[in-house]
Amino acid sequence: MHYRTPLSRVRGLGSAKKGTSHWWMQRVTAVALIPLSFFAIGLLDLSFNAPYAETVKWLSSPLHSTIIIAWILAVFYHAALGLQVVIEDYVAAEAAKIIAVWSVNLVFFLLAVAAVLAVLRIISSVG
Repeated sequence: MHYRTPLSRVRGLGSAKKGTSHWWMQRVTAVALIPLSFFAIGLLDLSFNAPYAETVKWLSSPLHSTIIIAWILAVFYHAALGLQVVIEDYVAAEAAKIIAVWSVNLVFFLLAVAAVLAVLRIISSVG
C-alpha cells in the first residue's frame, strides 16, 4: 500500500534535462545531412564511374574533404542518437540498456574515427 501521492512518487525520477538537447541534435544533424549527403553521393558516383586518380584528386580538394569529413561525423552521430532512442524505448532491463547504449556509442565513435582517418590518409597520399 502506497501512502504517497503519484506526484510525490515520481518527483526526482523525471527528466534528466537532456531529452530536449538529444531531440534537438537529432533534428540539427538530420537537416545538416541533407546538403552534406549530396557531396557524399557525388563521391560515391565518382568512385564508381571515374578512375581512382580522379576520385582521389576530387577528394583532395580542401572543400570536398572537409565536407566529406563533416558528413562522416554527422552521419555517425545521428545514427548513434537514433539507435540510443531505440534502445531506451525497447530494452527493459536497465543494466542491459546502459551497456547497449555505451557499446553503440563506442562502436560508432570508432567507426567515425576510422572513416576520418581513411579520408585523411587518402588526402595525404596525394602530396
